Amino acid sequence: MSDIDDELNLASGISAFEAKHFARAMQLLTPIADAGNPQAQYRLAIMYQNGLGTVRNELAAYKWMRAAAEQGMALAQHGIGFMHMEGDCAEQDGERAVHWFTKAAEQGLAGSQTTLGMLYTEGKIIAKDSELARYWLQQAGFEDQS
Repeated sequence: MSDIDDELNLASGISAFEAKHFARAMQLLTPIADAGNPQAQYRLAIMYQNGLGTVRNELAAYKWMRAAAEQGMALAQHGIGFMHMEGDCAEQDGERAVHWFTKAAEQGLAGSQTTLGMLYTEGKIIAKDSELARYWLQQAGFEDQS
């Protein structure tokens, strides 16, 4: 397949995903994900994680989310952080969750910045740290409440 075919299939796969035609999205995006495209990998992870167009498969969800995250995709980094925070498709691990949320937060993803602020405020899966909590909440656009 040519690069143009890959781009068209990626666009068609993303369109199918957004239109909730998940079986078609899976068909179009799988070969592109296999070739290393993080956009395709992220969407496959979401479909496997939630059983959309396929049977729920935690191992496949984690594999694809991690593949996209390791390529620097902030949404995938947030997604894998969430997997580790919740223990969904991955073992619950506060350190790993914070590692991935931090990578996404450093790219400006407000959801990860907010999540880090809350995690450091609550101190449930990671040690409380009011300075880091304040820092990440400010990065996310929340005013300092102190």
